[in-house]
Amino acid sequence: MKIKTLKNISFLLLIWVFLSHCHAQQEAQFTQYMFNKMSYNPGYAGTSGSICLTGLYRDQWMGLTLDPPTPGGSGGVTPRNFLFTFDMPISFLHGGLGATFLSDQVGYTSSTTINIDYAFHFNWAKGVLSVGLEAGILNSTIDYSNLVGIDDITGDPTNPTVGSSDDPLLKDGSQSDMLTDFSFGLFYQIPGRAYVGLSMKNLLAAKSNVLNIQNTRCVYLMGGYEYALPTSPSYRIMPSFLLKTADFSLYQLDLSCLVEYQRLVWGGLSYRVNDAIAVLAGVNWNKMRLGLSYDFTTSTLGGISKEGRSKGSMELYLRYCFKVIIPPKPPSSYQNTRYLL
Repeated sequence: MKIKTLKNISFLLLIWVFLSHCHAQQEAQFTQYMFNKMSYNPGYAGTSGSICLTGLYRDQWMGLTLDPPTPGGSGGVTPRNFLFTFDMPISFLHGGLGATFLSDQVGYTSSTTINIDYAFHFNWAKGVLSVGLEAGILNSTIDYSNLVGIDDITGDPTNPTVGSSDDPLLKDGSQSDMLTDFSFGLFYQIPGRAYVGLSMKNLLAAKSNVLNIQNTRCVYLMGGYEYALPTSPSYRIMPSFLLKTADFSLYQLDLSCLVEYQRLVWGGLSYRVNDAIAVLAGVNWNKMRLGLSYDFTTSTLGGISKEGRSKGSMELYLRYCFKVIIPPKPPSSYQNTRYLL
C-alpha cells in the first residue's frame, strides 16, 4: 500500500473517532459531567473554595466488536478514558489554579493531554463570576501495525491472503505528534444554589501534518440547580445539563437529574439524546465523594441480546476535597501596660 492509500484508511478511522469525541481526540465524553466541571471549563478552577482532586475512569461501549481490516486481525479498542484533575483557590492571585491529565484510547489511536488552568474570580450580583484560561499539550499516537495495504492483499476477496507490506509507515509500526492549544471559559455560580458555564476548547484548532488530524473547536454550555424540598429539607433535587457542539455543525445534549439525601447518598438518571440512558448513584463520606454510572446504549451501536454490539458504558468517579487553614502567627513580643507603684 502506498502512503496515500494508508492516509485514506487512517482518515476513515479518524472520522469514527471524531464522531464519538466531539471531532477532537482529546475531548472525551463523561456521564458524570456535573462532578467534572474542571475538564470542560477552565473558569471553574478554584471556585469550590477547597483543594480538590478528582479521578474518572470510563469504559465506553463495552462488548462492541470493531471489525479488523483483515480476517484474524485486530479492530482496535473501544473508547477508554482516564481523567485526573486538580484545582485550588489562590487568594493572592484573586482566583484559582488547576491542572488536567487525560489518557484516551480508541481504535488504533492513543493520546495523552495535559492542561494548566488559571481562573480570575470576582463578585458579581449574588454570586461569583470566573474568567478562565487554559494552555494544553496533546501527544497523539496512531498504531499502524494492524493496518494493511490494498497492494498487499491477494487471492479471493472472501478469503484474502495478506502479505508483508512495503509501505514505510506500516513497517515503522506507529507515528506520534504533539500539539499545543488554548481554551477559554466563563463560569458563574451562586454557591449552594445554581451555576452556569460557557467555554470554548481548542481555540487554535491545532493541526498535525504528521498524523493528518486537526483539533476542532468545541463549545460547551453547562448549568445546574440545587433545590431543597420545603417539606423535606433532607432531600435535595439537582437537575443539570450539558450542551456540546463541534464548530456549530454537530450537537449533543445531556440532561440529568439527581436526588441527594442528607448530603450522604445520591442517585438519579441521565439522558444523552440519541445515544444513551444512564443510571447514576454515589455516596459522600467525610471529604470523599464516590460515584458510579452505567449507560444503556440506545443508538444503533447498542444491543444487549446482539453479538458484537455495545452492552453499555461504565464510569467510576472519585473526588477528595480538603482545606488548608494556616493559623495566625503568635505575637513576637508581649507588652504590659500595668505600672508598678
